[in-house]
Amino acid sequence: MAHIKALVFDVFGTLVDWRTSIAHHAEQQLAPLGVRDDWLAFADDWRAQYQPAMEEVRTGRLGYVKLDTLHRRNLDVVLRARGHHAINDATRARLNLAWHALQAWPDVAQGLSALRQQFVLGPCSNGHIALMANLARHNGWHWDAILGAELAQDYKPKAVVYTTAAAALDMAPHEVMMVAAHSNDLQAAAASGLRTAFVARPHEYGPNTGEPRATVPVDFEASDLPHLARLLRLE
Repeated sequence: MAHIKALVFDVFGTLVDWRTSIAHHAEQQLAPLGVRDDWLAFADDWRAQYQPAMEEVRTGRLGYVKLDTLHRRNLDVVLRARGHHAINDATRARLNLAWHALQAWPDVAQGLSALRQQFVLGPCSNGHIALMANLARHNGWHWDAILGAELAQDYKPKAVVYTTAAAALDMAPHEVMMVAAHSNDLQAAAASGLRTAFVARPHEYGPNTGEPRATVPVDFEASDLPHLARLLRLE
């Protein structure tokens, strides 16, 4: 622990409840237009397009574009598939910004405040800088830096995203700990030389649908961010 200077965080799912937030925003934007849908299923379908869209960038079929661009393409796919063809561009653009106003899990503000007393903190997300800044302002977080995909011009779990984050902080990879609720993210971070901490979000995709425990070796495993802060202070 003496060597760890910074914690970098996955955001979607680890820090924010994207599913409930997107369902709320979709209903808020579309229901007044007469659109009826299962809004949680709508959110699930939109999120299901996330990895395939980023894979186009990771494989080089598409040059790097910010996540807003991918989210908007994905939204068009979902609206078409769910039969909502009449939604105009202005409404689609407003709805796409829902990803900038996702609600944090209840423990996050307290946990980040505690962790910041000891470590440099920043997101290492597939979201771009403007998106991360807006989420921070929306939820009252204070980042020391915003790291992740836009700096690396690529998407996790590509190694360059993790190593670029460490380099931007003038730190060696082993001085940085990746914090995430997704084992594949942590496995990739560890392979890139970072330390790792798993935070359980067992209800990310609905009741009992997330990861209650890490499925790969990690340095620390916590039930929430305040628990992680306690673990790190004890080491």
